[in-house]
Amino acid sequence: MPNMEGDVLWQSFGSPTDTLLPLQPLTKHTQLVSSRSHTNFSSGFYRLIFDDKNLLRLLYEGPDEVSSVYWPYPWLKDWEGGRFPYNSSRIASLDSLGKFTSSDNFAFISSDYGVSLQRRLTLDFDGNARLYSREEGSATWVVTWQAKSQVCEIHGICGPNSTCSYNPLSGSKCSCLPGYKMKEIGDWSYGCEPEFDLSCSNHAEIDFIQLRHVEFYGNDGNFYPNVSLEMCKKLCLESCDCEGFQYRYIGDTIVPYCYPKMLLLNGQYTPSFGGDFYLKVPKTSLLSGNQVASGSGLNICSSEHSKTWALNRVYARSPENGTLKFMLLFTYGLGGVEIVAILLVWCFLNKSQKDSNEATQNYHPAATGFKRFTYSELKKAAQNFSLEIGRGAGGIVYKGTLSDNRIAAIKRLNVANQGEAEFLAEISTIGKLNHMNLIEIWGYCAEGKHRLLVYQYMEHGSLSKNLSADTLDWQKRFEIALGTARGLAYLHEECLEWVLHCDVKPQNILLDSNYQPKVSDFGLSKLLSRGDLNHSSFSKIRGTRGYMAPEWLFNMPITSKVDVYSYGVVVLEMVTGKSAAAAGSDGIETNGAIDEHKSLVKLARDEMIIANNGVTSWIKEIIDPKLKGNYDQAKMEALVSVALQCVEEDKDARPTMSTVVEKLLLV
Repeated sequence: MPNMEGDVLWQSFGSPTDTLLPLQPLTKHTQLVSSRSHTNFSSGFYRLIFDDKNLLRLLYEGPDEVSSVYWPYPWLKDWEGGRFPYNSSRIASLDSLGKFTSSDNFAFISSDYGVSLQRRLTLDFDGNARLYSREEGSATWVVTWQAKSQVCEIHGICGPNSTCSYNPLSGSKCSCLPGYKMKEIGDWSYGCEPEFDLSCSNHAEIDFIQLRHVEFYGNDGNFYPNVSLEMCKKLCLESCDCEGFQYRYIGDTIVPYCYPKMLLLNGQYTPSFGGDFYLKVPKTSLLSGNQVASGSGLNICSSEHSKTWALNRVYARSPENGTLKFMLLFTYGLGGVEIVAILLVWCFLNKSQKDSNEATQNYHPAATGFKRFTYSELKKAAQNFSLEIGRGAGGIVYKGTLSDNRIAAIKRLNVANQGEAEFLAEISTIGKLNHMNLIEIWGYCAEGKHRLLVYQYMEHGSLSKNLSADTLDWQKRFEIALGTARGLAYLHEECLEWVLHCDVKPQNILLDSNYQPKVSDFGLSKLLSRGDLNHSSFSKIRGTRGYMAPEWLFNMPITSKVDVYSYGVVVLEMVTGKSAAAAGSDGIETNGAIDEHKSLVKLARDEMIIANNGVTSWIKEIIDPKLKGNYDQAKMEALVSVALQCVEEDKDARPTMSTVVEKLLLV
């Protein structure tokens, strides 16, 4: 809207609502505001803003005048998230290739970075900032990045007095606490309200319901270390404002912590969370006896069975030696005091510093999402790391038996120079990944210079081992190719974090008892080197010769297409039975020399060219002889065709992994 002199007074491009377009700036004078719902486009409760420190934040401003920052994690110090506080400007923007940069040093790139597509960054009504992409002429927008991979961590997502839970199949779900009902039917923003009244003065009428693996972030009245469950209950009972309390052990500590809660906001149920919540309710509203919290467990004995009868027996008592009794009691008491003192000093020296650091982080759950092992635990489980079952550039893998008798693969990483905070920040990404075709990670160790990951052990070992052992028929090979494509597609496009594998090869594809593939070592490119935030370059070449894309050798930008290339080589290896590790897949060695032998790629392309000239049985010329002619010709030809598209030298000519999955499903 120009004035009479032609100067622009206002334009829509300078006043975004919930969406930021490429090259549209987000500044200290502008903000993104979510809509109320899918259909209600009035202003919602979430904002993407620059705060007073010039840092980009996601802010929740609830209907009850409650506000809180939920991204980045509020317990992180500014510099721990890689941000630069108190910089001199506030400006952020998205470019047309999928890169977002901000003046506080925050940046990300989309999973399809480098391709010119229609893009938009939208603060959705559920409080999550998502980057969408679509091809011109298409009606489908695809999520290529989002701020929060765990939706239940978004503040206010289910309102007060409720919990959020996530199921990979059904998605997130809101639930009222026991004894509470939904305040506004159809709108979880207002949460739930109690169906009972609590008497502050009559403690005998109040009890607690134990909610396992439930936590409420923030709004602590205080925190009390090293108190019993009964004492924590008493502290909550004595405060009229206490709605319940969190009771948990932090990390590997032996000291319990009590957190009385004044408000029940930001509740979530997480099976991996190592604590419980005790909800304050009237005894009359208890749903069942097994929900009542007790310091000594459930009382399963009725009053009828707990009666006692005194036996009418009298025994003669012998005279006591008072001096001897006193000396014995004094000796026992002194010995007990010494033992207790030694234990307390030992616990203090080994645990106090760690307990203090973790307790002062304002009570937050472990960001990694799985168990933290001690180095001594894993050393014992792996029998002093004696049974090696694999090795690579990232480290050595050992077989071990955990304390609960689970068989595990324990990998010692070559990242001894990495700090603990940096390591935990990196594996927090891995901890959020969950897919049927990714290896399950059970835990980690970050102790001193030791950095280890604990994986699920796979009975049939690696794809490489099985190809050599002649255990795979054509159906298994096709299903392995499809499952591996699904796992990589999840890493690239669905897990909502930028995760490149960077070393896709048969040794990193493991097979379970049903020969279903599990991609392993995903995310370790981040663990080994953080690299540039835009992932366009790495400090060194990654991967294994024979499976590396040309981008690595010619110092080109690194995108998800490097994994696509490696996948194509792996598929050709499965079809032909020929190993690609001996030479570069296009005959290119890392020193620039040309391999004298025919590569897998050249072999397959030559046969397809012959087929185009009228030869229809070309697949039998390259198929693995171990199959002895027992295969589905159409499916094997489809595999080779997809693989050859994946190994195009031009990365833009390669399909995405989701496209590969679609092609294989259509065969």
